[in-house]
Amino acid sequence: MIVRPAGSSKAHEPGEIPDGIYLVGDEDNPEPAFQQAIIEAVKQVTHIAPADAQGNIIGSKVVAPGVINYPVKQLGLCAGVTGARFVTTTEVYPDSPRTTPGECNEAQAAAVSAAIEFALGASGRR
Repeated sequence: MIVRPAGSSKAHEPGEIPDGIYLVGDEDNPEPAFQQAIIEAVKQVTHIAPADAQGNIIGSKVVAPGVINYPVKQLGLCAGVTGARFVTTTEVYPDSPRTTPGECNEAQAAAVSAAIEFALGASGRR
């Protein structure tokens, strides 16, 4: 079976499953400081997925530790639905031998808290 992301003609090629949490930002509206704020908060709870030998996570170039970007609107991903300035998707695999499901939940909560804090602090800047 060939799997393709929504709106993409490129076939998915299975690769390495990342061990750790990573973020998917918006390639068309990158907000690297936002992504970094989330990564900094999350790494206090659990480990960040490293890039593979080619410098990728799930086949996409790592733009910062634990961060890749996709054209979220073009691919029909949730982060592209609202047109919001600050968007990201958090991805984590709770079956990692280096973490627990509880830590994964805590990492997601840390990501949400950091995102809200960053957005509130950024309101008025642009």
